[in-house]
Amino acid sequence: MDKAFFANSGAEANEAAIKIARLHGHSNKIDNPVILTANQSFHGRTMATLSATGNAKVQDGFAPLLAEFIHIDFNDVEAIKAHSSNKNIVAVMLEPIQGESGVIVPAEDYLNQVQSICQTNNWLLILDEVQTGIGRTGRWFAHQYNDITPDVLTLAKGLGNGVPIGACLAKGKASTLFTPGTHGSTFGGNPLVCKTALSVLETIEKDCILNNTIKMGLYLAAGLQAKLSADKVIEIRQKGLMIAIELNQDCTQLLNAALAKKLLINITGRSIRLLPPLILNQQEADIIINTIEELLNALSA
Repeated sequence: MDKAFFANSGAEANEAAIKIARLHGHSNKIDNPVILTANQSFHGRTMATLSATGNAKVQDGFAPLLAEFIHIDFNDVEAIKAHSSNKNIVAVMLEPIQGESGVIVPAEDYLNQVQSICQTNNWLLILDEVQTGIGRTGRWFAHQYNDITPDVLTLAKGLGNGVPIGACLAKGKASTLFTPGTHGSTFGGNPLVCKTALSVLETIEKDCILNNTIKMGLYLAAGLQAKLSADKVIEIRQKGLMIAIELNQDCTQLLNAALAKKLLINITGRSIRLLPPLILNQQEADIIINTIEELLNALSA
């Protein structure tokens, strides 16, 4: 990537990406730039990122949303191709893996095909790696599994390890669209958070945390697969330490039950979502596996 804009959150990083896409459109004499985003996506809670998000439940109560976003099904290349004749489209904005909707991992060549479509149509490829980036999937960035580089990349969450920082990175033409006065943030890129982010990156590199993420992700997924009853679990989806356990029934009640056992989980419909620390060890993974087993046994009792 050629340039970076530092913000205070993932939503702000995505706002910057959306503005870059619109500038890209206007630079090509497109008066009403349109961005393709995915159904069941999540890009933030500001008005632009909420409009980009493909989840009516999250958007409820905030209408009217911003126009010029078209939502298509995730992991559906043909759905993107179908819009190739729309001269107002300027970008495709996707999560490499949909996190909030339940760790939805697309087909292996999905992003490669999307990039090819974008290049053919002079669209920007924007990848929201706020959740998947900075080692969460076992690589620095999830798109590295596809050996591609997006035009615009957004980061946050793991970048600051708890400190408020987000980043919007761009390459090529996309990196030239922000000029002095085009965009800014009072506290974005302040020395304190940038020093913290640098320390995070150095620690991940020095302590070989990416290797641990891959190793413990596989261990955790295998342990869950072995321990949990097949008649309760439809599927376990996993990439690094990004894991979802899809059940055959709603599991909302498990949220507080897990908390009572000192385990933090997320729930998306019938799926339990796990995003453990990248420094997870085997003993801690076993605790997670055993606790999930106990929770599911109680759920079916």
